[in-house]
Amino acid sequence: MPASPSTARAINDRLALDLLQQEGPLTAGQLKQLTGLSRPTVADLVERLAASGLITVVGEAGERRRGPNARLYGIVADRAYLAALDVRTESVSVLVSDLVGRVLAEGSVPVGPEAGTASAVEQAVELVERAVKEAGVSGEGRLHTVGIGAPGLVDPGTGELRDSAGLPGWHRRLVAALQERFPKARVGVENETNLAALAEQREGVAQDRDTFVLLWLGDSCGAAVVLDGRLRRGASGGTGEIGFLPVPGTTTLPSATDCSGGYHSLVGAAAVAELAAEYGLMGEEADATAVARVVGEAVRLAPHRGAGNCATSRNATADDRRADLAPPAEHAARFLDVLADRIALGVAAIVAVLDPGCAALGGEIGAAGGAALAARVEERLRRMSPLATEVRASALGGAAVLRGALLTARERAQDELFAPPDRG
Repeated sequence: MPASPSTARAINDRLALDLLQQEGPLTAGQLKQLTGLSRPTVADLVERLAASGLITVVGEAGERRRGPNARLYGIVADRAYLAALDVRTESVSVLVSDLVGRVLAEGSVPVGPEAGTASAVEQAVELVERAVKEAGVSGEGRLHTVGIGAPGLVDPGTGELRDSAGLPGWHRRLVAALQERFPKARVGVENETNLAALAEQREGVAQDRDTFVLLWLGDSCGAAVVLDGRLRRGASGGTGEIGFLPVPGTTTLPSATDCSGGYHSLVGAAAVAELAAEYGLMGEEADATAVARVVGEAVRLAPHRGAGNCATSRNATADDRRADLAPPAEHAARFLDVLADRIALGVAAIVAVLDPGCAALGGEIGAAGGAALAARVEERLRRMSPLATEVRASALGGAAVLRGALLTARERAQDELFAPPDRG
Protein backbone atom coordinates (compact mmCIF):
# COMPACT_ATOMS: atom_id res chain seq x y z
CA MET A 1 0.00 0.00 0.00
CA PRO A 2 1.54 3.31 -1.07
CA ALA A 3 2.13 6.01 1.52
CA SER A 4 -0.42 8.78 1.81
CA PRO A 5 0.64 12.22 0.52
CA SER A 6 1.07 13.54 4.06
CA THR A 7 3.20 10.54 5.09
CA ALA A 8 5.32 10.87 1.96
CA ARG A 9 5.89 14.55 2.68
CA ALA A 10 6.91 13.76 6.25
CA ILE A 11 9.39 11.12 5.08
CA ASN A 12 10.88 13.45 2.48
CA ASP A 13 11.15 16.31 4.96
CA ARG A 14 12.99 14.18 7.51
CA LEU A 15 15.31 12.81 4.83
CA ALA A 16 16.24 16.33 3.76
CA LEU A 17 16.74 17.49 7.35
CA ASP A 18 18.96 14.50 8.13
CA LEU A 19 21.09 15.27 5.08
CA LEU A 20 21.42 18.92 6.08
CA GLN A 21 22.46 17.81 9.56
CA GLN A 22 25.06 15.35 8.26
CA GLU A 23 26.40 17.25 5.26
CA GLY A 24 25.90 20.88 6.25
CA PRO A 25 24.29 23.50 4.00
CA LEU A 26 23.15 22.21 0.60
CA THR A 27 21.56 23.67 -2.51
CA ALA A 28 18.21 22.47 -3.78
CA GLY A 29 20.08 20.82 -6.63
CA GLN A 30 22.30 18.92 -4.19
CA LEU A 31 19.26 17.85 -2.20
CA LYS A 32 17.70 16.58 -5.42
CA GLN A 33 20.82 14.56 -6.21
CA LEU A 34 21.22 13.11 -2.72
CA THR A 35 17.55 12.25 -2.15
CA GLY A 36 16.67 11.13 -5.65
CA LEU A 37 13.49 13.21 -5.49
CA SER A 38 12.15 15.23 -8.38
CA ARG A 39 12.91 18.93 -8.70
CA PRO A 40 9.29 20.01 -7.94
CA THR A 41 9.20 17.74 -4.86
CA VAL A 42 12.45 19.23 -3.56
CA ALA A 43 11.20 22.75 -4.23
CA ASP A 44 8.03 22.00 -2.25
CA LEU A 45 9.86 20.53 0.72
CA VAL A 46 12.35 23.41 0.84
CA GLU A 47 9.48 25.89 0.89
CA ARG A 48 7.65 23.85 3.53
CA LEU A 49 10.68 23.51 5.82
CA ALA A 50 11.56 27.19 5.47
CA ALA A 51 7.99 28.21 6.33
CA SER A 52 8.11 26.03 9.45
CA GLY A 53 11.29 27.76 10.63
CA LEU A 54 13.48 24.67 10.42
CA ILE A 55 15.74 25.75 7.54
CA THR A 56 16.81 29.05 6.03
CA VAL A 57 19.06 30.45 3.32
CA VAL A 58 22.59 30.64 4.76
CA GLY A 59 24.50 31.69 1.66
CA GLU A 60 25.16 30.87 -1.96
CA ALA A 61 26.96 27.96 -3.56
CA GLY A 62 29.29 30.15 -5.58
CA GLU A 63 27.91 29.04 -8.94
CA ARG A 64 28.06 31.44 -11.85
CA ARG A 65 24.39 31.15 -12.62
CA ARG A 66 22.35 32.84 -9.91
CA GLY A 67 18.94 31.51 -9.04
CA PRO A 68 17.03 29.31 -6.60
CA ASN A 69 19.36 26.33 -7.04
CA ALA A 70 22.40 28.44 -6.10
CA ARG A 71 21.04 29.22 -2.66
CA LEU A 72 22.48 27.25 0.21
CA TYR A 73 19.96 26.00 2.74
CA GLY A 74 20.91 25.09 6.28
CA ILE A 75 19.20 24.11 9.50
CA VAL A 76 18.23 27.05 11.72
CA ALA A 77 20.89 26.42 14.36
CA ASP A 78 19.39 28.67 17.04
CA ARG A 79 15.98 27.02 16.83
CA ALA A 80 17.00 25.13 19.97
CA TYR A 81 19.98 24.74 22.28
CA LEU A 82 21.40 21.66 23.94
CA ALA A 83 23.47 20.92 27.04
CA ALA A 84 25.64 17.85 27.66
CA LEU A 85 27.03 16.84 31.05
CA ASP A 86 29.74 14.39 32.08
CA VAL A 87 29.12 13.62 35.75
CA ARG A 88 32.03 11.94 37.51
CA THR A 89 32.47 10.91 41.12
CA GLU A 90 34.29 14.14 42.00
CA SER A 91 33.62 16.50 39.11
CA VAL A 92 31.12 17.72 36.54
CA SER A 93 31.82 18.96 33.00
CA VAL A 94 29.33 20.65 30.71
CA LEU A 95 29.08 22.00 27.20
CA VAL A 96 26.28 23.92 25.50
CA SER A 97 25.67 23.79 21.75
CA ASP A 98 23.20 24.88 19.13
CA LEU A 99 20.99 22.50 17.18
CA VAL A 100 23.69 21.58 14.67
CA GLY A 101 26.15 20.71 17.42
CA ARG A 102 28.38 23.79 17.36
CA VAL A 103 29.81 24.19 20.89
CA LEU A 104 29.09 27.65 22.29
CA ALA A 105 30.28 27.31 25.88
CA GLU A 106 31.88 24.73 28.14
CA GLY A 107 33.23 24.40 31.64
CA SER A 108 33.90 22.07 34.56
CA VAL A 109 33.95 22.16 38.33
CA PRO A 110 35.46 19.80 40.92
CA VAL A 111 33.09 18.36 43.49
CA GLY A 112 35.13 17.24 46.48
CA PRO A 113 34.16 14.20 48.56
CA GLU A 114 33.62 16.51 51.53
CA ALA A 115 30.76 18.31 49.76
CA GLY A 116 27.34 17.28 50.94
CA THR A 117 24.56 16.27 48.57
CA ALA A 118 22.87 19.69 48.53
CA SER A 119 26.14 21.55 48.01
CA ALA A 120 27.27 19.21 45.22
CA VAL A 121 23.96 19.56 43.38
CA GLU A 122 24.08 23.34 43.74
CA GLN A 123 27.62 23.50 42.31
CA ALA A 124 26.64 21.38 39.32
CA VAL A 125 23.45 23.34 38.57
CA GLU A 126 25.32 26.65 38.85
CA LEU A 127 27.90 25.34 36.38
CA VAL A 128 25.18 24.59 33.85
CA GLU A 129 23.55 27.98 34.43
CA ARG A 130 26.86 29.77 33.80
CA ALA A 131 27.48 27.83 30.61
CA VAL A 132 23.96 28.53 29.33
CA LYS A 133 24.40 32.23 30.04
CA GLU A 134 27.84 32.29 28.38
CA ALA A 135 26.35 30.63 25.30
CA GLY A 136 23.86 33.46 25.03
CA VAL A 137 20.85 31.23 25.52
CA SER A 138 18.07 33.39 26.84
CA GLY A 139 14.34 33.03 27.03
CA GLU A 140 12.12 30.36 28.52
CA GLY A 141 12.37 27.05 26.71
CA ARG A 142 15.41 27.89 24.56
CA LEU A 143 17.39 25.11 26.26
CA HIS A 144 15.58 22.23 24.62
CA THR A 145 17.41 19.08 25.74
CA VAL A 146 19.93 18.15 28.44
CA GLY A 147 21.88 14.90 28.05
CA ILE A 148 23.72 13.55 31.09
CA GLY A 149 26.37 10.83 31.25
CA ALA A 150 26.93 9.30 34.68
CA PRO A 151 28.42 6.13 36.15
CA GLY A 152 26.06 3.45 37.38
CA LEU A 153 22.95 1.70 36.16
CA VAL A 154 20.16 3.43 34.28
CA ASP A 155 16.81 1.66 34.59
CA PRO A 156 15.73 0.77 31.03
CA GLY A 157 12.06 1.01 32.02
CA THR A 158 12.04 4.41 33.70
CA GLY A 159 15.22 5.97 32.27
CA GLU A 160 16.26 6.93 35.80
CA LEU A 161 19.67 6.52 37.38
CA ARG A 162 19.44 3.72 39.92
CA ASP A 163 20.69 4.07 43.47
CA SER A 164 24.04 2.26 43.37
CA ALA A 165 26.38 1.55 46.25
CA GLY A 166 29.67 3.41 46.04
CA LEU A 167 28.32 6.28 43.92
CA PRO A 168 27.55 9.73 45.34
CA GLY A 169 23.94 10.39 46.24
CA TRP A 170 24.02 13.77 44.50
CA HIS A 171 24.14 12.09 41.09
CA ARG A 172 20.51 11.03 41.33
CA ARG A 173 19.44 14.36 42.83
CA LEU A 174 21.09 16.29 40.00
CA VAL A 175 18.64 15.10 37.35
CA ALA A 176 15.65 16.38 39.31
CA ALA A 177 17.42 19.63 40.18
CA LEU A 178 18.19 20.37 36.52
CA GLN A 179 14.61 19.58 35.55
CA GLU A 180 13.40 22.00 38.20
CA ARG A 181 15.81 24.73 37.07
CA PHE A 182 14.97 24.24 33.37
CA PRO A 183 11.34 23.06 33.52
CA LYS A 184 10.77 23.11 29.76
CA ALA A 185 13.94 21.18 28.91
CA ARG A 186 13.95 17.44 28.24
CA VAL A 187 16.45 16.04 30.75
CA GLY A 188 17.77 12.51 30.22
CA VAL A 189 20.55 10.38 31.73
CA GLU A 190 22.57 7.51 30.27
CA ASN A 191 25.44 5.39 31.50
CA GLU A 192 28.73 7.14 30.76
CA THR A 193 30.38 4.17 29.01
CA ASN A 194 27.36 3.68 26.75
CA LEU A 195 27.60 7.32 25.69
CA ALA A 196 31.33 6.98 25.06
CA ALA A 197 30.67 3.98 22.80
CA LEU A 198 28.07 5.92 20.80
CA ALA A 199 30.57 8.74 20.33
CA GLU A 200 33.31 6.34 19.19
CA GLN A 201 30.84 4.76 16.77
CA ARG A 202 29.77 8.09 15.25
CA GLU A 203 32.94 10.17 15.44
CA GLY A 204 35.77 8.01 16.74
CA VAL A 205 37.67 4.79 16.35
CA ALA A 206 34.69 2.50 15.60
CA GLN A 207 33.11 4.36 12.67
CA ASP A 208 33.69 1.37 10.40
CA ARG A 209 32.24 -1.15 12.86
CA ASP A 210 28.62 -2.05 13.55
CA THR A 211 29.67 -4.60 16.19
CA PHE A 212 32.29 -3.81 18.84
CA VAL A 213 32.88 -3.41 22.56
CA LEU A 214 34.31 -0.40 24.33
CA LEU A 215 36.29 -0.96 27.52
CA TRP A 216 36.32 2.22 29.60
CA LEU A 217 39.49 2.68 31.66
CA GLY A 218 39.33 5.66 33.97
CA ASP A 219 38.69 6.22 37.66
CA SER A 220 36.36 3.24 37.31
CA CYS A 221 36.05 0.63 34.59
CA GLY A 222 33.10 -0.39 32.49
CA ALA A 223 32.21 -1.78 29.10
CA ALA A 224 29.66 -0.94 26.42
CA VAL A 225 28.38 -3.39 23.84
CA VAL A 226 27.26 -2.42 20.33
CA LEU A 227 25.82 -5.30 18.28
CA ASP A 228 24.60 -4.89 14.70
CA GLY A 229 24.72 -1.13 15.09
CA ARG A 230 22.62 -1.04 18.27
CA LEU A 231 23.70 -0.29 21.81
CA ARG A 232 22.69 -3.16 24.10
CA ARG A 233 21.71 -2.28 27.65
CA GLY A 234 20.48 -5.60 29.07
CA ALA A 235 17.39 -6.51 31.07
CA SER A 236 18.30 -4.27 34.01
CA GLY A 237 20.49 -1.75 32.20
CA GLY A 238 23.63 -3.47 33.48
CA THR A 239 25.29 -4.74 30.32
CA GLY A 240 28.98 -3.98 30.65
CA GLU A 241 29.23 -3.72 34.46
CA ILE A 242 32.58 -5.41 34.07
CA GLY A 243 34.00 -3.96 37.27
CA PHE A 244 32.11 -6.73 39.09
CA LEU A 245 33.63 -9.49 36.92
CA PRO A 246 35.46 -12.08 39.08
CA VAL A 247 38.98 -12.46 37.70
CA PRO A 248 42.30 -13.99 38.78
CA GLY A 249 44.70 -11.72 40.60
CA THR A 250 42.35 -10.15 43.14
CA THR A 251 42.42 -10.87 46.86
CA THR A 252 38.69 -11.50 47.23
CA LEU A 253 35.46 -11.77 45.24
CA PRO A 254 33.14 -8.88 44.40
CA SER A 255 29.78 -8.58 46.09
CA ALA A 256 26.45 -7.22 44.96
CA THR A 257 27.28 -3.89 46.56
CA ASP A 258 31.06 -3.71 46.13
CA CYS A 259 33.16 -4.30 43.03
CA SER A 260 36.47 -3.92 44.87
CA GLY A 261 37.11 -7.67 44.60
CA GLY A 262 36.40 -7.74 40.88
CA TYR A 263 38.03 -6.57 37.67
CA HIS A 264 37.89 -2.98 38.96
CA SER A 265 40.59 -3.94 41.47
CA LEU A 266 43.00 -4.54 38.59
CA VAL A 267 42.32 -1.77 36.08
CA GLY A 268 40.64 1.11 37.94
CA ALA A 269 42.76 4.27 38.21
CA ALA A 270 43.70 3.58 41.84
CA ALA A 271 44.91 0.08 40.97
CA VAL A 272 46.90 1.33 37.98
CA ALA A 273 48.44 4.05 40.15
CA GLU A 274 49.59 1.41 42.64
CA LEU A 275 51.04 -0.64 39.81
CA ALA A 276 52.89 2.39 38.44
CA ALA A 277 54.30 3.08 41.92
CA GLU A 278 55.68 -0.46 42.05
CA TYR A 279 57.78 0.33 39.00
CA GLY A 280 58.88 3.71 40.26
CA LEU A 281 56.77 5.62 37.76
CA MET A 282 54.41 7.26 40.23
CA GLY A 283 54.82 8.37 43.78
CA GLU A 284 51.30 8.30 45.16
CA GLU A 285 47.66 7.59 44.44
CA ALA A 286 46.09 9.81 41.82
CA ASP A 287 43.01 10.27 39.70
CA ALA A 288 42.53 9.01 36.15
CA THR A 289 44.00 12.16 34.58
CA ALA A 290 47.26 11.83 36.51
CA VAL A 291 47.44 8.09 35.86
CA ALA A 292 46.85 8.71 32.15
CA ARG A 293 49.87 11.03 32.07
CA VAL A 294 52.01 8.28 33.60
CA VAL A 295 50.74 5.72 31.08
CA GLY A 296 51.50 8.11 28.22
CA GLU A 297 55.01 8.69 29.56
CA ALA A 298 55.55 4.93 29.90
CA VAL A 299 54.54 4.47 26.25
CA ARG A 300 57.08 7.13 25.27
CA LEU A 301 59.87 5.48 27.24
CA ALA A 302 59.21 1.83 26.45
CA PRO A 303 60.52 0.38 23.19
CA HIS A 304 58.03 -0.80 20.61
CA ARG A 305 57.61 -4.56 20.61
CA GLY A 306 55.97 -6.39 17.79
CA ALA A 307 53.51 -9.24 18.24
CA GLY A 308 55.14 -12.51 19.09
CA ASN A 309 58.23 -10.97 20.67
CA CYS A 310 59.12 -13.13 23.65
CA ALA A 311 59.69 -10.01 25.73
CA THR A 312 55.96 -9.29 25.70
CA SER A 313 54.97 -12.76 26.88
CA ARG A 314 53.29 -13.17 30.23
CA ASN A 315 55.63 -16.11 30.84
CA ALA A 316 58.79 -14.33 29.76
CA THR A 317 61.57 -14.27 32.33
CA ALA A 318 62.70 -11.13 34.06
CA ASP A 319 65.95 -11.34 32.10
CA ASP A 320 63.99 -11.47 28.81
CA ARG A 321 61.99 -8.40 29.77
CA ARG A 322 65.06 -6.45 30.86
CA ALA A 323 67.25 -7.36 27.92
CA ASP A 324 69.09 -4.38 26.44
CA LEU A 325 66.93 -1.84 28.27
CA ALA A 326 68.12 1.02 30.43
CA PRO A 327 66.33 1.20 33.82
CA PRO A 328 63.70 3.85 32.89
CA ALA A 329 62.73 2.01 29.71
CA GLU A 330 62.82 -1.34 31.50
CA HIS A 331 60.44 -0.14 34.21
CA ALA A 332 58.10 1.44 31.67
CA ALA A 333 58.02 -1.70 29.55
CA ARG A 334 57.39 -3.96 32.52
CA PHE A 335 54.61 -1.68 33.74
CA LEU A 336 52.89 -1.72 30.33
CA ASP A 337 53.29 -5.50 30.09
CA VAL A 338 51.57 -6.09 33.41
CA LEU A 339 48.88 -3.51 32.67
CA ALA A 340 48.19 -5.22 29.32
CA ASP A 341 47.98 -8.58 31.12
CA ARG A 342 45.33 -7.15 33.42
CA ILE A 343 43.32 -5.47 30.69
CA ALA A 344 43.38 -8.60 28.55
CA LEU A 345 41.64 -10.62 31.28
CA GLY A 346 38.48 -8.57 31.02
CA VAL A 347 38.57 -8.24 27.24
CA ALA A 348 39.04 -12.01 26.87
CA ALA A 349 35.93 -12.65 28.98
CA ILE A 350 33.86 -10.34 26.77
CA VAL A 351 35.28 -11.86 23.59
CA ALA A 352 34.49 -15.41 24.74
CA VAL A 353 30.82 -14.52 25.17
CA LEU A 354 30.16 -12.01 22.39
CA ASP A 355 32.87 -12.50 19.74
CA PRO A 356 32.67 -8.79 18.74
CA GLY A 357 35.71 -8.81 16.45
CA CYS A 358 36.82 -5.42 17.76
CA ALA A 359 37.53 -3.99 21.19
CA ALA A 360 38.29 -0.32 21.80
CA LEU A 361 40.23 0.85 24.86
CA GLY A 362 38.64 4.09 25.99
CA GLY A 363 38.68 6.47 28.91
CA GLU A 364 41.64 8.57 29.91
CA ILE A 365 43.91 5.56 30.51
CA GLY A 366 42.97 3.65 27.35
CA ALA A 367 43.49 6.72 25.19
CA ALA A 368 46.82 7.54 26.84
CA GLY A 369 48.08 4.01 26.19
CA GLY A 370 47.29 4.50 22.52
CA ALA A 371 48.31 2.03 19.85
CA ALA A 372 51.21 0.70 21.93
CA LEU A 373 49.00 -0.51 24.79
CA ALA A 374 46.32 -1.74 22.37
CA ALA A 375 48.92 -3.82 20.51
CA ARG A 376 50.08 -5.41 23.75
CA VAL A 377 46.51 -6.32 24.70
CA GLU A 378 45.77 -7.68 21.23
CA GLU A 379 48.88 -9.87 21.32
CA ARG A 380 47.75 -11.39 24.60
CA LEU A 381 44.25 -12.01 23.28
CA ARG A 382 45.70 -13.97 20.37
CA ARG A 383 47.24 -16.35 22.87
CA MET A 384 44.20 -16.53 25.14
CA SER A 385 41.36 -16.85 22.62
CA PRO A 386 40.77 -18.53 19.23
CA LEU A 387 38.44 -15.65 18.30
CA ALA A 388 40.21 -13.02 16.23
CA THR A 389 39.78 -9.64 17.89
CA GLU A 390 41.26 -6.33 16.80
CA VAL A 391 42.12 -4.01 19.70
CA ARG A 392 42.09 -0.28 19.02
CA ALA A 393 42.82 2.78 21.10
CA SER A 394 40.08 5.35 21.60
CA ALA A 395 40.16 8.36 19.33
CA LEU A 396 38.20 10.51 21.80
CA GLY A 397 39.52 9.47 25.22
CA GLY A 398 37.93 11.14 28.22
CA ALA A 399 36.00 13.56 25.99
CA ALA A 400 33.90 10.70 24.60
CA VAL A 401 31.25 10.94 27.33
CA LEU A 402 30.51 14.60 26.63
CA ARG A 403 30.45 13.96 22.89
CA GLY A 404 28.08 11.03 23.36
CA ALA A 405 25.82 13.05 25.64
CA LEU A 406 25.69 15.84 23.06
CA LEU A 407 24.93 13.42 20.22
CA THR A 408 22.04 11.82 22.10
CA ALA A 409 20.68 15.23 23.17
CA ARG A 410 20.80 16.43 19.58
CA GLU A 411 19.02 13.34 18.29
CA ARG A 412 16.30 13.67 20.91
CA ALA A 413 15.76 17.33 20.05
CA GLN A 414 15.69 16.64 16.33
CA ASP A 415 13.24 13.76 16.72
CA GLU A 416 10.82 16.20 18.31
CA LEU A 417 11.51 19.34 16.28
CA PHE A 418 11.72 17.54 12.95
CA ALA A 419 8.60 15.46 13.52
CA PRO A 420 5.70 16.26 11.21
CA PRO A 421 2.95 18.34 12.81
CA ASP A 422 -0.09 16.52 14.14
CA ARG A 423 -2.78 17.09 11.58
CA GLY A 424 -5.43 15.40 13.64
